[in-house]
Amino acid sequence: MSKKRVMIKISGEALAGNDGLGISPKVVKEIAQEIKAAYDLGLCEIGVIVGGGNIFRGKLASEMGIERSSADYMGMIGTILNALALQNSLEAVGVQTRVMTSLNIPEVAEPYIRRKALSHFEKDRIVIFGGGTGNPYFSTDTTAALRAAELGATVIYMAKNGTDGVYDSDPRTNKDAKRYLKLTHKELLQNQLEVMDSTAAAMCRDNDIDIVVFDMNKPGNIKKAILGEPIGTVINNEEE
Repeated sequence: MSKKRVMIKISGEALAGNDGLGISPKVVKEIAQEIKAAYDLGLCEIGVIVGGGNIFRGKLASEMGIERSSADYMGMIGTILNALALQNSLEAVGVQTRVMTSLNIPEVAEPYIRRKALSHFEKDRIVIFGGGTGNPYFSTDTTAALRAAELGATVIYMAKNGTDGVYDSDPRTNKDAKRYLKLTHKELLQNQLEVMDSTAAAMCRDNDIDIVVFDMNKPGNIKKAILGEPIGTVINNEEE
């Protein structure tokens, strides 16, 4: 049986834990264990995209007077730091892992080459993608959609930090907010629901890539998401 290929998108803030900034060794180890549990199912070839918000944020850049392109490159470097931290934690629990970056830093990671990434998947390695798309003005959400489309992944698992799906309004401010179990890509874009940026959402729609949004802070949820258990919101092109 051939394995499906999937991407797991993890925010940088999730790696910081309660501290908000920096990398929490305890949290990174816990995330590595969660990814390993999903990997050990043997159902998927897994790619991971990490954000960089725990290292450098746009708000901080504007306060410092840093222009957008420079701030975005600083954020991309932050994602590489996160990717290396996650790689080491995964390898500590016995999972073969490679970091590939869109910014060329050959001393610490491989440059992203599509055919090389496919070769790693075929050898049953987890591939962590750092450095965003390599271009400013694009988010790590767009990186996840781009790598999924390039590499033939069928689904992106959006592992959210404390959010258990997509709601019709902000559940933190509206106790009556309703969680969607299922949405279409069209509904996601039309209703401007804040799952991922519109560029990434449109790319997923155009390339028929499913999105599953779930809370990664509950132990076992990455594994449950890959098994198809109803733990969050599923977004695809299928009309009811």
